[in-house]
Amino acid sequence: MPILDDAGDTIGKLRDVVISERTLSRPPRVKGLVVELFARHRIFIPMARVRSIDAVQIVTTGVVNTRRFARRESETLVVEDLFDQQVSQPSTAGPWVIFDVAMRQVRSSDWEVSEVALREVTRTGRFGRPFTRKGQVMIVDWSDIAAMLGSYGQAIEQLLAEMEDMKPADVARELHDLSPARRSAVASALDDQKLADALEELPEDEQVQLIQSLDVERAASVLEEMDADDAADLINELPDEMAERLLGEMEPEDADDLRRLLTYEEFTAGGMMTPEPVIVPPDATVADALALVRQEKLSPALAAMIFVCRPPLETPTGRFLGGVHFQRLLREPPSTLVSGLVDSEMEPLTDRADLHDVSRYFATYNLVNAPVVDKENRLIGAVTVDDVLDHVLPADWRGDQLDAMSDAEEVS
Repeated sequence: MPILDDAGDTIGKLRDVVISERTLSRPPRVKGLVVELFARHRIFIPMARVRSIDAVQIVTTGVVNTRRFARRESETLVVEDLFDQQVSQPSTAGPWVIFDVAMRQVRSSDWEVSEVALREVTRTGRFGRPFTRKGQVMIVDWSDIAAMLGSYGQAIEQLLAEMEDMKPADVARELHDLSPARRSAVASALDDQKLADALEELPEDEQVQLIQSLDVERAASVLEEMDADDAADLINELPDEMAERLLGEMEPEDADDLRRLLTYEEFTAGGMMTPEPVIVPPDATVADALALVRQEKLSPALAAMIFVCRPPLETPTGRFLGGVHFQRLLREPPSTLVSGLVDSEMEPLTDRADLHDVSRYFATYNLVNAPVVDKENRLIGAVTVDDVLDHVLPADWRGDQLDAMSDAEEVS
């Protein structure tokens, strides 16, 4: 199948698909495509660069990295590794072989293996190869045959299965206790969101080691799933060249947010804030605001305060008008305008306020979420109480906490 760029020009031909294991209960994640350019030169195109797939062609977007493809230890090639593998089906007598694999799109750039096409082995040909041309065909879910692929995922399968229902702090503890090599292998098999949540709970040095062990495309995807302030702190610890490569690989909107955060000193309100608080216009109602804070992705701290601003509503916004406490919204009729409920006594933080001023502000107003404005009184973000605690506690507190959790588990 031909691979085309945005202009409709042919880049090369599809030769294989790269997948990475997760757990037996979850299909493998599709990482990208192996594309042959010329003179059998093969490159890798991540799924984040794939714009569309249809029956006759695949269209990609962005700059193509022409570095020769080299498979990583934790990766599996669909055609090379899975095709012609024998599996058995309980309801049938003879063996079957894999001759095709389907994948499906879960989110915008997130794909996974969905189904497997099997063909019955009718007899054995020369050199012991299965003869399948006239055999029956069966299509099954990946989960139906995953356990039979003995060479696939046995090394880390059990640990991944245990992590499936763990909270981020518990996943971080497991990663913390692993050797760097094994930690890298497990991280490559976790999905982006789960790995991002766990990274935020790891000590800084382990965050840096782990993100550096991932290929650039995967590392950028994981950073996009992290809270912007945590991602900025991590990028700030990386070598300048790698940090710039990661920012260049990220979605422009996410990269712009991080670049803005990186202009501030770490122990200032601007350096601690998240650029994505809950923001509504002056004509929004209580019902509108409550619909926004119901979003599952919001942390409880961010959902605790709604900010009213003049358009534009993306940070940096128009003029900041004030904040409304979530509890106040619960006490008012749904049709009430939020702008009439603004807390007039709450002054915003300036982006240059230092850690001492920020800590005193939280203690004075008994808040878990505080607005941050620039010199033009535009809302540029919000600092949450957990951001403040991260900077008040000793630098190695996460490592000590994870060690204490491991020790407690051993005692129990």
